[in-house]
Amino acid sequence: MDAQMGAPGFWDSNERAQKHIAKLNALKRTVLPVVAFHKRTDDLAVMLELVEGASPSERETYEQEVTGSVGVMLPELDALEIASFLTGQFDRNNAIFSLQAGAGGTESNDWADMMFRMYTRWAERRNFTVELMDVQPGDTAGISKATLLLKGENAYGYAKAERGVHRLVRISPFDSNKRRHTSFCAVDVVAEITEDIAIEIPESEIRVDVYRSSGKGGQGVNTTDSAVRLTHLPSGIVVVCQNERSQIKNRATALNVLKARLYEKKQDEQRAEMDKFYGEKGEIGFGSQIRSYVLQPYQMVKDLRTGVSTSDTQGVLDGDLDRFINAWLRAGCPRHRNKDIQMEE
Repeated sequence: MDAQMGAPGFWDSNERAQKHIAKLNALKRTVLPVVAFHKRTDDLAVMLELVEGASPSERETYEQEVTGSVGVMLPELDALEIASFLTGQFDRNNAIFSLQAGAGGTESNDWADMMFRMYTRWAERRNFTVELMDVQPGDTAGISKATLLLKGENAYGYAKAERGVHRLVRISPFDSNKRRHTSFCAVDVVAEITEDIAIEIPESEIRVDVYRSSGKGGQGVNTTDSAVRLTHLPSGIVVVCQNERSQIKNRATALNVLKARLYEKKQDEQRAEMDKFYGEKGEIGFGSQIRSYVLQPYQMVKDLRTGVSTSDTQGVLDGDLDRFINAWLRAGCPRHRNKDIQMEE
């Protein structure tokens, strides 16, 4: 692919050239870290030979150097292993990330707002770009719905692990009697599809509503009918976008999101059994959660799919989610599901 960039006529089509470069860069980001890691293991093998042939006075120094090198390489190996699980058709794509408050009223609206902050911080940790596409404030506090676009390498591959219902148990800040309340919030994640995936939606199947944007924004956002709501009549799927001042841009973005959700729905219908991505979400209430966040009477966050838990609730709410996402990705790998695998492997 590098050689093709030097071929005559490569830049005749700028669009084709940019796609080629983007694909090449993505492949390099996948392959080059593995190649570099192999070189480091070769260097480590040389160091081990030096240890074996060293005098007793030198051996301790070499052993310390080997131990230090291994300690640095283990986290890198872990990251390479996780990246190797992201082999789905759309894992490299951007992710359309939706939050919806469930059972619990004001409590759940506040919980949805907390999750909005949590996922925004998690995205920042991964160097993803976050674009707010739509947000609907709650009646009293928090938010009832929000849609984000996460842009970055393997954004969907990582974010899809969060698809499902999340449960919070805490002392309510809205209850004067300081009683414990349980709140729920549903997370839905779909991949942003590209023009390579053909989804045709007849105009007759879409109802378009325009209205004045709500929430924070510049003077052009809140004083014109720029917000767009698309309703897909056959399926009932509703998509809202109000992040741009231009109604045309909002409509184009909303249509792209609608296509992504219709494609995901089509994929779900083709599966022989309810898969672990979409089917787990279920009702936004008791008995359907994938993760539990308990702040009172003790502090614990536990993923009910993998059993991974931590008492660092504040760290999790600040975006430290990789322990749960990585465990879920490993659990979905056939090699890791094999209980007969030996530790030395």
